[in-house]
Amino acid sequence: MGNFIMQNHKPVHLITKNQQIQDIIDKIDKIAHSDSSVLLVGETGAGKEIFADYIHHTSNRRGKSFVKVGLSALPAELLESELFGHEKGAFTSAHSEKQGLFEMADKGTIFLDDIDDVPLTIQSKLLRVLESRELLRVGGTDAIPVDVRLITASKVDLKVLIDMGRFRSDLYYRINVVPLNIPPLRERREDIPLLVDYFINRYANTQDLHVTSEAMKALIAYGWPGNVRELRNVVQRLALFAEDEITDKELPQEIRHADGMAELMKACDRCFYEQSMSFDQVVSCLELNLLLKALKDSECNQSQAARLLKMSLSTFRDKLKKYELLHNNFPEHICGKP
Repeated sequence: MGNFIMQNHKPVHLITKNQQIQDIIDKIDKIAHSDSSVLLVGETGAGKEIFADYIHHTSNRRGKSFVKVGLSALPAELLESELFGHEKGAFTSAHSEKQGLFEMADKGTIFLDDIDDVPLTIQSKLLRVLESRELLRVGGTDAIPVDVRLITASKVDLKVLIDMGRFRSDLYYRINVVPLNIPPLRERREDIPLLVDYFINRYANTQDLHVTSEAMKALIAYGWPGNVRELRNVVQRLALFAEDEITDKELPQEIRHADGMAELMKACDRCFYEQSMSFDQVVSCLELNLLLKALKDSECNQSQAARLLKMSLSTFRDKLKKYELLHNNFPEHICGKP
């Protein structure tokens, strides 16, 4: 998200079949028409901005301004002026008066993202605006009334920051009227196919583009540390270059190999559960299957397979020789050779 943008009324769609998300939507529907402050807590990229959109556009303020502010993107020395405005001559570069973002959001909604990054000095001024519902521009003497619905978002638990002395407890209780915890994408994997289809329809050059079952399994298995934002970017990139279908071979390497442990457990089922095997036999079973998986993932390119296992090519070939795999004597399912 950029520093800030303003939007007018538009439909907002939340795509999900996850029960946690459904419960959050139900809560929003119950409080949307109130003026209660909402605090969204969730990892970066989990979709907090989308929920802020939904709150505004289902509220009585939906026809008014919706101002989004990326607090972490604003320099600390400019933050007060950006939020509350300034009068002409308030500081060296203040050649004219300027409305702040709170004034721009009057009668509408303001969304303060990354509230956990706000300095303590600004926190006290923000609290004063929220309590009094009026503000003073930098360099100004006249109070300006503001009527805004406040939505904030944090990527961390603010109570931890309070304990560290980095966040005011009185501001926390003021913004935490309706807390909503947004689960990360890895905790709602059933939404991944829905989101993949949505992003494909949005970005694909052709309407016939589809994802193979193997590719979808890999997408679902991946942990998505960047959450929905990462998924969107990956699908957009795939959709722009794909023609008829997206296969697992087109996926980024970190996604293709995400479920490696599950594959290894399946391949080594006998080693893990057959009690008659000795320790050396179990180690050999694991080692052999690691070699086979690396060959499969590299399409039998030995140099690349060695890199995947973080070993030298000479050591890798010694291992292949040990298991009588050296002269491309690989199983048919590994390289597709007759």
